[in-house]
Amino acid sequence: MPWSSNIAPTRKKKPKRKSDRRMRQPHHKFETDPDILKKQVVIETYRSKGPGGQRKNKTETAIRLKHLPSGITVVAAEQRTQSQNLRQAFDRLRMRLLRLNRPRKHRIPTSTPVKAHERRIGEKKLHSKVKRFRERPLADSD
Repeated sequence: MPWSSNIAPTRKKKPKRKSDRRMRQPHHKFETDPDILKKQVVIETYRSKGPGGQRKNKTETAIRLKHLPSGITVVAAEQRTQSQNLRQAFDRLRMRLLRLNRPRKHRIPTSTPVKAHERRIGEKKLHSKVKRFRERPLADSD
């Protein structure tokens, strides 16, 4: 359709601030029960990095857990055995999910203090004065 002067362009609504959208999203609760977690997780084993020689080069003791519902990945490679690393990884995953399950506090925006507003205005005035001094002086006509 060609543009005509009779039709005024429509303006899109300004999107709300990102923080508002984040706070209004429905809060999803993730299960922290160990039996349910085991069904929701993909377990990967790999060889851990660092010193340790032949034992570390041959055995896959490090654990990586991928929690599918939340997308969280947790790694444990500090212990010597796979079972200890697995237990530690599940503990870390449970702690991260508990942190995600905690409801966010509602943020109350505060107003700018008067002193800060006055300081900002003073800085602007000083800046404009400095810029005025940079101008070339007007040529006097003789």
